[in-house]
Amino acid sequence: MTEAADEAPKRLCYMEGELLTQEEALARQRVDVASIFAEHHVGLARLALIMVGDQATAEDVVQEAFARAHAGRARLRDSHKALAYVRSAVLNGCRSVQRRRAMAFRRAVPYEPPVWSAESAAIVGDERREVFLALRARPRRQREALTLRYYFDLSDQEIAETMGISASAVRSTIARALAALARTLGENS
Repeated sequence: MTEAADEAPKRLCYMEGELLTQEEALARQRVDVASIFAEHHVGLARLALIMVGDQATAEDVVQEAFARAHAGRARLRDSHKALAYVRSAVLNGCRSVQRRRAMAFRRAVPYEPPVWSAESAAIVGDERREVFLALRARPRRQREALTLRYYFDLSDQEIAETMGISASAVRSTIARALAALARTLGENS
């Protein structure tokens, strides 16, 4: 027998318009967007809330990101990277919302941030609100980096993958943002 005859042939599967090896087909089937949603949607909604400033829009952004991930789940090649993909989709959705708001601001009445309800104001302390407002005043990239680091506790590499920048850019962005926040809040760095 020849060497080629000794090797077990790779079985091919036809899945959603593509010809895949059996291993690739199994890997795609393991990407379970529903379980990622169940586990991470609350945290991602909070991320979006920090980015866009109002609950309804934040929930819409997260829902849209998961809907697109579900629709494109056949293209998700690695179940370990699916969460990073959804995080990136949420950030991109927030960026889109901010761009639309900026366009509306240039064309019409200036955008006013949402008014906190009396209930929210009672729950959220003055100190926390002050930090939130100082964070909202930072540029988008700094807000994203700080939120992913300190709210989601992600590593530099995970933040870099989510934001689409290098790990060294993440570190320098976080350092600049922390220094600016310290100045804004009147703390010594």
